[in-house]
Amino acid sequence: MKHLKIFIELTRLNKPIGFMLLFWPCSWGLAYAYSINQDFNLFIYYLTLFFFGSVLMRSAGCIVNDIVDKDFDKIVKRTKSRPIAAGRISVKQSFFYVLVLCGLAFLILVQFNLLTIFLGMGSMIFAFTYPFMKRITYWPQLFLGFTFNWGIVMAWVAFNNSISTEIIVLYFSAIFWTLGYDTIYGAQDMSEDEIIGLKSTSIKFKKNIKLFVSASYLITTLLILYVFKGFIGINLFSILLIFFISSLIYQITKFKRYQPKTYLNIFKFNNCTGLLLFLCIFSINL
Repeated sequence: MKHLKIFIELTRLNKPIGFMLLFWPCSWGLAYAYSINQDFNLFIYYLTLFFFGSVLMRSAGCIVNDIVDKDFDKIVKRTKSRPIAAGRISVKQSFFYVLVLCGLAFLILVQFNLLTIFLGMGSMIFAFTYPFMKRITYWPQLFLGFTFNWGIVMAWVAFNNSISTEIIVLYFSAIFWTLGYDTIYGAQDMSEDEIIGLKSTSIKFKKNIKLFVSASYLITTLLILYVFKGFIGINLFSILLIFFISSLIYQITKFKRYQPKTYLNIFKFNNCTGLLLFLCIFSINL
């Protein structure tokens, strides 16, 4: 039981917001692809595969992040109790878990067509270099956006075996969504990150975080409106789209500088935001 508890903490399985934020973009791509390829059984099958793939890859990514950041985690209040930083598990054991998780994720990946497999393998480069970005650039959140939302493109390709302009625009809309919510998340550690020399958009825009997040969410909204402009009208899609946009506005109104205790709750609210857009896109098929 002790080892299981350590594994759960190491992979953040006790904090599902991480893998859900990886999964929702996949679901958007699948829902949009389903509007063209009306194969419901395949849609459900792929939705299941992408969900478990998201759990596995997010878990592996968390371990890699903790291995890379172990020395920093030891001196940051929020992270010093993580298993590797606290010395409750070795780097060697942790890396073994990474290999197992990636192996299981690969078994899921090979269920798709060759182009999707190729895209999935390519995403590994982004996933495992992300932890180093906070050392070299103030834009690690942008890099996370490229990484975390790649599933949109993969999901579309899994269905259609091709790439379209619309899915690329949807991908970029999700990147700005991530840029916004991860800036909010990063605001929790700004003071400590500055002391130890780590970088983030939270630090870069610390005097205007609310404005930066607002701009990111505005771009997300405009790009989504562009992709789905043909579906806007008096219908369920538009109602759900209003709820989605309202969820972004809600986050901005709740964000207050110098109130770090609220940042995590606002960040977690993006689970609802992701679900709303999934329901919105899926409603096209109803």
